[in-house]
Amino acid sequence: MQLHRYGLAAAVALGLAAMTAGPAAAQKKYDPGASDSEIKIGNTNPYSGPASSYGTIGKTITAYFNKVNAEGGINGRKITFISYDDGYSPPKTVEQARKLVESDEVLFIFNSLGTPPNSAIQKYMNAKKVPQLFVATGATKWNDPQNFPWTMGWQPNYQSESRIYAKYILKNLPNAKIAILYQNDDYGKDYVKGLKDGLGAKAASMIIAEESYETTEPTIDSHVVTLKSSGADVFYNVTTPKFAAQAIKKLAEVEWKPLHFLNNVSASIGSVIQPAGFDASQNIISSAYLKDTSDPQWKNDAGMKAFDEFLTKYFPEGNRVDASVMYGYTVAQGLVYVLKNCGDNLTRENIMKQAASINGLELGGLLPGIKVQTSATDFAPISQLQLEKFKGQKWDLFGDIISGDVGG
Repeated sequence: MQLHRYGLAAAVALGLAAMTAGPAAAQKKYDPGASDSEIKIGNTNPYSGPASSYGTIGKTITAYFNKVNAEGGINGRKITFISYDDGYSPPKTVEQARKLVESDEVLFIFNSLGTPPNSAIQKYMNAKKVPQLFVATGATKWNDPQNFPWTMGWQPNYQSESRIYAKYILKNLPNAKIAILYQNDDYGKDYVKGLKDGLGAKAASMIIAEESYETTEPTIDSHVVTLKSSGADVFYNVTTPKFAAQAIKKLAEVEWKPLHFLNNVSASIGSVIQPAGFDASQNIISSAYLKDTSDPQWKNDAGMKAFDEFLTKYFPEGNRVDASVMYGYTVAQGLVYVLKNCGDNLTRENIMKQAASINGLELGGLLPGIKVQTSATDFAPISQLQLEKFKGQKWDLFGDIISGDVGG
């Protein structure tokens, strides 16, 4: 009896030891940039240069991570967010990305902005096996897990967006004469390809004029004048915010009144529509996946109330009607969701694994019905949009939520 009791006690002790040793051995895996107390995240943003209006995104993310840290961090770890200015210049992005990975030793790079800048570092990031996560560009190439398993997009891709406009044009203006203004880089060309693919066989006859511009040009006025002279009755405005505002103003000046499509990345009321003027912006068509902060229909919406509380407490200097603020807020929430799911396994491999396992995530800033969805073979987190038309001083949504994914 005594022996049995002793044997049982020993067995219980061994069992307890196994229970305590098991999790201890299985938990806490770290790559450079992660520890018991910290998660170090890198970022590049154009705080200067031709796309500097997007610098607001980096500032919003910084403010959101301040909120997360003030509330206890991620699973007890504080976020250190290192964001460098690359001026929307690809060589500068390469320099800053190397600094972040090799000197600062960040765990990953998050929401680096712009198609040309991200294209310049994509091969480097994948060779280093460092996540290039939720990049702030809708180029189709980010959804290519087979060839670039360390790069993932965030917003709906440009080709899908253009196909949605093409579908609208074919249905409502089958005899349209289309003029396109686009930025002469991967970003602009991606949008143009999407429109041409969406128009199909009719693209050759419907598109009667194309003008490209360089980001180094001070103004795109002459391009608008050239496009007006083509006699087009549809204008597709594929520009970043500074040039989008210039184009809207110039159309009004020269009294050219085509049906005006404006790409989603420049649909911000704060950084584009207000500077261009409300009168000049009437009836522009664009698309949305985020709630418009100036739309009174969201006044009592729980997601919008949480956004306003965040602004009041952590980012009072943020321009509420700048769409870049809502964008930065929402993508930061998406990242926090991924990091929480990583638990104590903060390896680069697990970060990509968790980012590729998002199932129907609803975030407060997304339009109702739009959800974040990824898989090991689908690196396009958001793939739905709704058309909108500018009326008065706000965007009015119309039609159904449309999905139109195009793979890399």
